[in-house]
Amino acid sequence: MNFKKVILFSLLISGCVQYHSPNRDTWPTHLYGASFSDMTENAKTAKLPVYMGHGGKIITQSGELSEKMQYGDKNNIDNAILVNYMANLEYELYDSLRKPGISVQRAGTDVVVILVRDSIMELNVADISADGADTLKTISKILNKYNATFFEIAGYTDAMTDKNAAYALSLDMAERVGVYFSQHNISTSRMFIVGRGAARPIAGQDDMGRLTNRRVEIRISPAR
Repeated sequence: MNFKKVILFSLLISGCVQYHSPNRDTWPTHLYGASFSDMTENAKTAKLPVYMGHGGKIITQSGELSEKMQYGDKNNIDNAILVNYMANLEYELYDSLRKPGISVQRAGTDVVVILVRDSIMELNVADISADGADTLKTISKILNKYNATFFEIAGYTDAMTDKNAAYALSLDMAERVGVYFSQHNISTSRMFIVGRGAARPIAGQDDMGRLTNRRVEIRISPAR
């Protein structure tokens, strides 16, 4: 087997390797710098100095001004840059994530990616599936491209009798996604990670609805 064939074979093998979340004992290291709280406006404001100190930037530093915009009102220009930036982010996510169990939505100036559990996790195992790793890799690339943003990773379950178990399961999903992003060069200074248990259901409690309510939501918000 010549050298080129060896390289090609190695690439094919590496592309087929199943991703596994690292040992849970290492998660605090991977997630160091992330905030384990809701991504409120106050929380983003408080986190901004840390984010900027880690090389972060605000959206208005990322916008390209057209010749006409350079002479307008600064607030209008900043708003136009922000709207355009988030619209482009939304389009790239939507165009890249056309898979069952995944949706991309707008919520004001934020963009929300909803990942039904079965679209990113193994069926009966608490770990990211091969398809899920592929999806998260795609999201990672886009988050790295549109890096003037904060984002919240929120895990949810269906209705469960044991609320503590529901919270633990939802946080586990959110943290696994956060660890994956951290391993793919996304700064934890941008991350908010929360588990919300069975709160905020988006479907009924029939069999299909319960599957839909088990999900991870990634809410991406402009840094400004």
